[in-house]
Amino acid sequence: MTIPVSTLHISTRSAFATDAPAITAIYNEGIAARSATFETQPRSVDDLLPRIADSRYPLRVATDPPDRVVGWAGLSSYRARDCYAGIAEFSIYVDAAVRGQGVGRVLLGDLIDAARAAGFWKVLSRVFPFNTASLALCRACGFREVGRYEKHGRLDGQWLDVVIVERLIPENLAGAAGSLPTEPEVRHV
Repeated sequence: MTIPVSTLHISTRSAFATDAPAITAIYNEGIAARSATFETQPRSVDDLLPRIADSRYPLRVATDPPDRVVGWAGLSSYRARDCYAGIAEFSIYVDAAVRGQGVGRVLLGDLIDAARAAGFWKVLSRVFPFNTASLALCRACGFREVGRYEKHGRLDGQWLDVVIVERLIPENLAGAAGSLPTEPEVRHV
């Protein structure tokens, strides 16, 4: 069943612990669809609560006027090494009942703003090539496709490729690692 929503009436905010059941349901819907993640086991509310509580990696929700959660997007750690501290991976899931109505675009734009505020200089993700809606969403929100991992993982016994997408947050680049050189450094011996 499709529930019509207007993106003019969609709000975004930080996720609360009380949103965990709705976030879990939307995530499990995505897991069951087999179009957005290699995950195959449904998640529980208890699985999502630590992610909601993690202040370093924002988890945002989109809500309709009665404050029903209709989508969520979150950041997570990219790599443990210090040199990657300003890079975050993102995930985004929208309730099937409101897909194709602009909720994802509002939510991903909000997540980019949250990443900027948190000091990240890059957000990235991996998207299945057949998930054309997610790839179009990423392009619409300023992401670029930078490559493809071939046979990156198996889902239900089938090897799948993923497209790597990234978006820089330029205003955080210089502040994160000092001034980045614009020209190659010349050393005189």
